[in-house]
Amino acid sequence: MPHVLIKMLPGRSEAQKADIAAKVTRAVMDGARCKEESVSVSIEDVAAADWTETVYKPDIMARPETLYKKPGYDPLK
Repeated sequence: MPHVLIKMLPGRSEAQKADIAAKVTRAVMDGARCKEESVSVSIEDVAAADWTETVYKPDIMARPETLYKKPGYDPLK
């Protein structure tokens, strides 16, 4: 039962978010070898001003063991 949570800056339309969710669903189905009904995807918009405190520090810096793709930026530098 994979669940994918995507946090990103605001600005995408509902159609773009639906397209992202569909593409992520297909990738998860392929990688996890599961059926579509097993996958769920949610998308949260996070304001740029809040990114470092609500995403980067708690989800990226504090949990490096869960990262399989590291970002190429560091907002603390």
